[in-house]
Amino acid sequence: MSGDFFFGVFLFLLLRLLALLYNLLRFPRLRPAPTPSRPTASLLVPARNEAANLSQTLPALLRQGALEVLVLDDASEDGTPQVAEALGGGHPGFRLLRGQPLPPGWTGKNWACWQLAQAARGEVLIFTDADVLWEEGALGGLLEALEGQDLLSALPRQEVGENPLVGATVPFVMGGLFSFLPHPFLEELRVANGQVLAFRREAYLAMGGHQAVRGEVLEDVALAKRVRRYRLALGHPLFRTRMYRGYGEVVEGFGKNFLEIHLHNPLVLLGSAFYHLALYTLPWLCGRLDLGLLGVLERTWVQKALGGPLWPGLLAPLAPLLLLPAYLRALLPGKRWKGRAL
Repeated sequence: MSGDFFFGVFLFLLLRLLALLYNLLRFPRLRPAPTPSRPTASLLVPARNEAANLSQTLPALLRQGALEVLVLDDASEDGTPQVAEALGGGHPGFRLLRGQPLPPGWTGKNWACWQLAQAARGEVLIFTDADVLWEEGALGGLLEALEGQDLLSALPRQEVGENPLVGATVPFVMGGLFSFLPHPFLEELRVANGQVLAFRREAYLAMGGHQAVRGEVLEDVALAKRVRRYRLALGHPLFRTRMYRGYGEVVEGFGKNFLEIHLHNPLVLLGSAFYHLALYTLPWLCGRLDLGLLGVLERTWVQKALGGPLWPGLLAPLAPLLLLPAYLRALLPGKRWKGRAL
């Protein structure tokens, strides 16, 4: 490949490093804080086949001091309602809801969240995935940051265990935002993370809630686009999650939403695949170790900034190759998630 091509690679990596430097200095970060003495928040957890995750995360939610913690069992087949009831049954703010059958035109998560919102009594509605572990002081810190906003989206720390394939891919995708664009541009694009979404109740209902985005796979972004006052913040001191436990889940999970992330445009999707191969893989294959090391430096720096282990950053040259099946899956019909067609 020509020198002009690799000069372009250098410029893109330099832009990512500049965006990373800006975000290190200016990206809002949540801090733990005491929960207000008068609880006003409802913690809302959609749960489909989440027995293993709830056994780890539900006790922490119950300790947050919220007005209530609602878990909706969405036709689980793994004992999710039994686990939830055993852990939360004695807690005064806990309620287990049985999900109604999925109506036509809805995604499963949106339908579950809409049912939770209708049952909730709080002035603040906080939707959190069942695999997100809340640390002490998380609710207080979230409510403090929500002041003056209609919606706050927090980015949890992504945990990957010891699986190198998961470690190479999940942080590469989820952490890539931190060096992609400066924070104001991310907010302008309404980048959001559905793992933790906190709404003012009146703002949520005014824009139609999950009913207004019933068929969206990227419901978090669609919701953020509908509110006026929005904030995206780093939440890794307060929240951590392990999205996928195996490479097959990575391909299926990212494959279900990669096309939506790339504007429903196959050409944009393929351009993204080439962009990441060009920046992080091709320099190594073409003997440009200077650029290869620069890409690894950027990704390792992102890992450090987000509170994760450093070793996934060292695998950055492999990540674009390992994600190719997810890109291919995104282009094919018949996507499913947790046993449901999308």
